[in-house]
Amino acid sequence: MSADKTTKIETRLAHAGRAPHAHHGAVNPPVYHASTIMHPTLADWEAAGKPGYDGYVYGRFGTPTTRAFETAIAEIYGADDAVAVSSGLAAIAVAMTAHTKAGDHVLVTDSAYFPCRKFCDNVLKKYGVATTYYDPTVGAGISNLIRPETSLIVTESPGSLTFEIQDIPAIVAAAHARGVKVMTDNTWATALYFNPLDHGVDVVVEAATKYISGHSDIMVGLVAGRGAGTPALRATARLLGNCSGPDDLYLAQRGLRTLAVRLARNQANGLTLARWLQARPEVAKVLHPALPDHPGHAIWQRDFRGASGLFSIVLHPVEKPALAAFLDGLKLFGMGASWGGYESLILPSDPRALRSATVWDAPGPLLRIHAGLEDPGDLIADLEAGFERLARAGT
Repeated sequence: MSADKTTKIETRLAHAGRAPHAHHGAVNPPVYHASTIMHPTLADWEAAGKPGYDGYVYGRFGTPTTRAFETAIAEIYGADDAVAVSSGLAAIAVAMTAHTKAGDHVLVTDSAYFPCRKFCDNVLKKYGVATTYYDPTVGAGISNLIRPETSLIVTESPGSLTFEIQDIPAIVAAAHARGVKVMTDNTWATALYFNPLDHGVDVVVEAATKYISGHSDIMVGLVAGRGAGTPALRATARLLGNCSGPDDLYLAQRGLRTLAVRLARNQANGLTLARWLQARPEVAKVLHPALPDHPGHAIWQRDFRGASGLFSIVLHPVEKPALAAFLDGLKLFGMGASWGGYESLILPSDPRALRSATVWDAPGPLLRIHAGLEDPGDLIADLEAGFERLARAGT
């Protein structure tokens, strides 16, 4: 089954990549566990090695389970191709490797997902690719940072932890005028709330581990692209031996079907919490792009269809024992990396050590919050009790 491209994305999320009558009427594509793919004749085996072959050759290159998910992602993004890999970081690594070579230069937003920085500073540097980090709010000014050897600009909007919104169309225009490709990490918004390819971006990466999964129990990344550079994405993933397992792919595709209803709840809960936190005396700042006082709100409103449940707050300065009292007693907010599941999370972080092009100078601690699917009143009550503990510990 496949919805017409004129249908809304919510409909495509429910139908893309499914072919029930190719699987005896089963609604969901089955899980194929396979390494060896056998061919009945010598002619079939030889045909499998020729360009343009669209069957299956070896489990690492994909099975019907893989193809179902990749087809769905390509349809949802309107991409020329989409490739499933083992994690969100793997998606970043594949996309950046595909679009760089020794002697190249890349521009990476200073607010990028920290493992992306580590990949640039350790792996790309080792193979002769230089990285410059830039202010995420630079917009069209990115043109001044492009060198003759620049091959790729990496964007992430909003930025990890600090939620700066980037002017993606302006960056794309400046990049393409100089023959430079643009990549966007779109994990926060997913294709439901923002499609970078529709704004001229060449390649999108997303950690399907997060909102597409929705249940905090798989690791999958995706890479999708449009244009002449797209075939290099699949070729690079194959050369690196990077693939995702069938059980995780099955669960990722199942997560697609409920993404629209889950993300709407994440968005509503996130905004409810963000507005409540704005009024708390303990909170110095709420970093949520959908709030009118956010510095990037106008760009977010122009380019995005919605917001997910992830945002940050900055507390007024507080001693560590008081912060621990606040966090340690929370009943509904877990402390842990990742996000995008049904459960709410809270994670303390210090962006100061993660910046080089910009300065993070907020005097108080930053807490990243993921609003899950719980009742918002219960979440507020849990945070309120935490602030009461914080106040008692600080006296």
